[in-house]
Amino acid sequence: MTDTIEPGADLIAEADAATQRLAAVKDSIGRVIFGLEKEVELCLTALLSGGHTLLVGAPGLAKTRLVETIAVATGLDTKRIQFTPDLMPADILGSEILEESDDGKRHFRFLPGPIFCRLLMADEINRASPRTQAALLQAMQEGHVTVAGERHDLPHPFHVLATQNPIEQEGTYPLPEAQLDRFLLRVDVPYPDRDAERQVLLATTGATSAEAIEVLNAEEIIKLQSLVRRLPVGEKVLEAILDLLRLARPDESEIEAVREGVSWGPGPRAGQAMMLACRARALLQGRLAPSTEDVAALAEPILKHRMALSFAARADGHTLEGLIQTLADQAA
Repeated sequence: MTDTIEPGADLIAEADAATQRLAAVKDSIGRVIFGLEKEVELCLTALLSGGHTLLVGAPGLAKTRLVETIAVATGLDTKRIQFTPDLMPADILGSEILEESDDGKRHFRFLPGPIFCRLLMADEINRASPRTQAALLQAMQEGHVTVAGERHDLPHPFHVLATQNPIEQEGTYPLPEAQLDRFLLRVDVPYPDRDAERQVLLATTGATSAEAIEVLNAEEIIKLQSLVRRLPVGEKVLEAILDLLRLARPDESEIEAVREGVSWGPGPRAGQAMMLACRARALLQGRLAPSTEDVAALAEPILKHRMALSFAARADGHTLEGLIQTLADQAA
């Protein structure tokens, strides 16, 4: 593929219509969520890419509200699981129960768990045991669950928006790196600025509150995900993604801070995530093809949970955010 790829007229018309629909989705979410435009766009980017999102932020920053609002605006049925240390895999996936029919015969019937929805909120995912985390993350990867040897397919589309509290770590089970890699994006939710917080206070403490409206449905989401995969990617963007991945790997990088301070770098799944997310971000912004600016903007959400600094690098004052910004500037 090259940068001179010309999309067909049908693709252009489809993309224009999609852009208008997605603008309506963002407007609907903006009626309820204030000051998180970037974070909303990242969540929608992951949704359009067909991936899952890890939301990281302190308590009370509207992470749960954000997920609920996205569910309403996109028309996806949603369920919520509050993760706790005693949560078992069957509490998420479902289990078989023994029933007796009218004629006295006994048989097992599968009782689906809360994972059988199209948008699952996994609240404080790092509070569950590794066994339970693995059960959810396997379902995220495979798109189905297996109970008592029987396969049960999850609805399509199926997305997980998981939240994680970075402050309170007592009694938590940090997600292993291989499982973190299952999330397409990591979205850090910041504290609101003064104006946004003013809007929050006024909008949420009155007699009435604004509500999001449904704009899309599951079938439209599937079509939009198909459209994202058909958008062209220029050679320059592809090369920028490849450069970024290699710069981030300590055994290949030409940057000394990476070679000396990064314990491990991103694998090919990071490149796959970048290829899809760049297209989705371009579509959300009304463009027919991604640019290197998309690569730079998405570098941190895609790489931050797929890299780790060594203890020595952290002791020297290096941060992962600063290092990724350096990589993005050089690659894109």
